[in-house]
Amino acid sequence: QVQLVESGGGLVQAGGSLRLSCAASGRTFNAMGWFRQAPGKEREFVAAIRWSGGSTYYAASVKGRFTISRDNAKNTVYLQMNSLKPEDAAVYYCAATSYSGAYFSQNLYNYWGQGTQVTVSS
Repeated sequence: QVQLVESGGGLVQAGGSLRLSCAASGRTFNAMGWFRQAPGKEREFVAAIRWSGGSTYYAASVKGRFTISRDNAKNTVYLQMNSLKPEDAAVYYCAATSYSGAYFSQNLYNYWGQGTQVTVSS
C-alpha cells in the first residue's frame, strides 16, 4: 500500500523559512512533487523532482525561494521554503507519480498525501 506522509508545516512570519518533508512508502516513483491550495483557490503546482537524475521543476512564483530535494535512501522528498510571503500560505500536498510527462500537471500524479498547513503571518 502506497503512503505519502507529509510533515513540517506550521506558522511562520513573513520572510521566514520552513521545510516540508514527504516520506513515501510502498513503492518507488518516477517523480514526486508539491502542490498547494489556498482557501478559495484551485490547487496549484509548486515544485517537482524526478527520482532518477534529480531534475527539478518550479512554479515561477516560488523559483529562487523554494528548493525541492530528495533523499533516495529515506525515500523522502523535501521542500525548503525561504523568504516566505503571506501569499504562500496554503495547504501543501505531496504527490507522487509513476509516469513521466508534464510534472507541473496534477493530472500526472496518481498518489497524494493528506496535506500539511502552512500559515504565513504578515
